Amino acid sequence: MTRPELAVPRLAGEVHPAYANPRREVTALVPPSARRVLDVGCSVGAMGAALRARGAQVTGVELDAELAARAREVLDEVVEGDVEAMARDGALAGRAWDCVVFADVLEHLRDPWAVVAWGARLVAPGGSIVLSVPNIRHVKTLRALLQRRWPYEAVGIFDRTHLRFFARRNLDDLVAGTGFELVEVRRHHLLSVHRPQAAVNRLAPLLGDLGTLQFVARAERP
Repeated sequence: MTRPELAVPRLAGEVHPAYANPRREVTALVPPSARRVLDVGCSVGAMGAALRARGAQVTGVELDAELAARAREVLDEVVEGDVEAMARDGALAGRAWDCVVFADVLEHLRDPWAVVAWGARLVAPGGSIVLSVPNIRHVKTLRALLQRRWPYEAVGIFDRTHLRFFARRNLDDLVAGTGFELVEVRRHHLLSVHRPQAAVNRLAPLLGDLGTLQFVARAERP
């Protein structure tokens, strides 16, 4: 049964477009040399399909049975199950991937730190972890707090199914004790969909964390 905090929103019965996004900002941090990729929380497989187009073999992990079925049409393999239970049980032990990806899934978990530690044990020598999390320190959060109302939404920073919240320094906590260290952190900016992208790119860096919608990072063994 799908856990409520992991339920994927639908629009008119279809999965929300945000869950069918190839996530170029995430795949950009997956090394081109990664030939075996584990996509944790693969949804319908859009991002994994983009990695397959680059020549990678992609295994997805997905709890939602409908999404897992769709992902099987475009990925090499899909493991259907609750990733937190898989982490507790040591699932997939004995297998190894060149890159384990956690794209917009950790904030939905009760214990994302344990899941990252599990994923780290599945990384082959010389491999990496790539993760993306929303930035709770975005200016939209401060504005919401000033208005004294938390704006629960279907997707994004205020996704009503989020259980954990992250700012920049929390990224180091996610990989602490795993034997991995962050080697690259990128900021994904989206201040307004109505502004020309060039203007957003000029303004967002001036705002630092306040202009960062999401952090995308890669970790490697030192």
